[in-house]
This record gives sequence, structure tokens and C-alpha cells, in this order.
Amino acid sequence: MSTPPQSPPPEQPSEPPAQPSAYPYPHPQSPGPGGTAAFPPPAAPTPPGGQNFYATPTLVGQPGPAQAAAGPYHQPGGYGPVAAPPAGGGAGGAGRAVLWAVVGALVASAAWAAGVFLIGGRGADADLRGYTAPSNLCSSADYSSFKDEYPQDDDSPTHSELEDAALDESYCNLGLEKSGSTYSDAYLSIEVSLHKKTDPAPEFTAKWKNYAQSRKGYDVDTVTGIGDEAYLVSEDTTDTSDSGSMDVTLAVRDGWVTYTMNYSVYLSSYDEDDTSPKLDEVTDWLKTDTGATLKELRS
Repeated sequence: MSTPPQSPPPEQPSEPPAQPSAYPYPHPQSPGPGGTAAFPPPAAPTPPGGQNFYATPTLVGQPGPAQAAAGPYHQPGGYGPVAAPPAGGGAGGAGRAVLWAVVGALVASAAWAAGVFLIGGRGADADLRGYTAPSNLCSSADYSSFKDEYPQDDDSPTHSELEDAALDESYCNLGLEKSGSTYSDAYLSIEVSLHKKTDPAPEFTAKWKNYAQSRKGYDVDTVTGIGDEAYLVSEDTTDTSDSGSMDVTLAVRDGWVTYTMNYSVYLSSYDEDDTSPKLDEVTDWLKTDTGATLKELRS
């Protein structure tokens, strides 16, 4: 049995046929004849003014053209370089900011120093002028001017003392007795304070100069010739009533030292001797004994 002759195989093309593409035009980057792109990529449109908004933006961390020439400009915190600051707001602006900060600090320091100087701040030295606050002011104070009216001594005067880094203070309270008295006919209190941290002048003036504002019926008179400033504060009703009273205080400030001497008497209609010294007399006694005591406290 003979084999039928077979047909020769079809001739294979040298190149595969072109495959259909979803893009109907040649690929923009495909080279055409001669090795050039058949359709070069269109240029990004440029709006009026010349600025191209379609250009690739310079991101944080990528240097711009100006920075590339000037060198890297690093942002704080180690996050890498950033674009250089615009002209006019770079090193000159930062320098001006630093300059104004320095000037502000100098002005603030000068204002603080001036305030401390003007108000006598914490760094000021205490102006004590050699005064001391004795442990027993009753034995150191001079009240001899009252002896003619009250010759008998108090057998048990009271006194106290305070010693601290900020304040030294001594206080004395004693009774004044007439001849033959078995009890005190009047009272005398004395106090000296050495202010070692703050100047007492403003508060001293406010308290004693304006004493009549808080205590109705009192009179305030300025006294000269004793310390830096002194005030006599008094209330006297002994001339208008058999049971009147007299309260007189001489307050003195000398530097940072304050001193007060107070006399008080209370009359009763039951007293056999209802007489008492006059206000002018007491005023003179207080001035004389205050001057003598202050001198004693400085020796």
C-alpha cells in the first residue's frame, strides 16, 4: 500500500505579526525611522508670567537650584537639608532677630537693676547705725523724766527679746506709781526694733503719719530733731471727764531702726487722787527720755 504524498508546511514569517494595542498611536518613546521618537513628549504648558506650575516641585530634603550653588542648608532637628531661605529673609533676618533678642535682654536686666536700686531691694545693707536691742530693755531705757510724778519703781516690770536674722527686737512694760501707791497709777511701754532685711520707712510712715485715720479721736503731730522722722500720737480726755484717759506715743525711725515710747493713764471717779500730768508735760518727758534712750542704745 502506497503512502499519499504530503503537502509541504507553510512558510513561517521572519517576524511575528504586530500585536494590537489599546493605544492607537505609536508609543511616544518608541523610536521611529532613524532612531528618533516618532512623537516626542509634549512640553508642559507654561502659564503667563513664565512660572511653570507643572514642573516637578522641590520637596523638603531636596536642594533647589540656588541651594545647589550655595551648598546644603539643613533644617533644625537633623531632618536633612531644605531649600535655602529666600533672599532678604535669610542670614540678615536671623541676625536681626538675634540682635533684638540681645537688646531686649539688656534692657530687661537694666530695668531690674534700676528697680532694685530704687526700692532698696534684698541686696541692700541694713542701716542700723550702731543700735543694739538689749536683752532687758527695762534696765537699759531711760525714763527718769517721769520720776518726779511717779517716784516709786515697779518691782516686777515685764520684758521680752527677739533675735532673728531678719529682726532684733526688745520690749519693756512697767507700771508708774505715785508716792504711797500700792498699785500702778500709769503705765509706760517701750519697744525698739532693728530691721535687718527690709527698710521699714514706707510702712512706718504709713502707720504713724496716718494713725488718726484708723483710730478716731487721736491727734498726730510731726516731731523734729529726733531720728529721721518722728510722730507724736495722742488722745486726751482727762480734761473733760473725771474718768477720762490719756494715751500718748512717740514713734521714731532712725535708719532701719524703729522705736516707740508710750504713756497711758486711766482715771476713775473712785480714785482718791484723780489728778494726772498734762499732755504738754507728758510730751516733754517722752521727747527727753526717748533721746536719752536712743543714745544709750547706740553706745
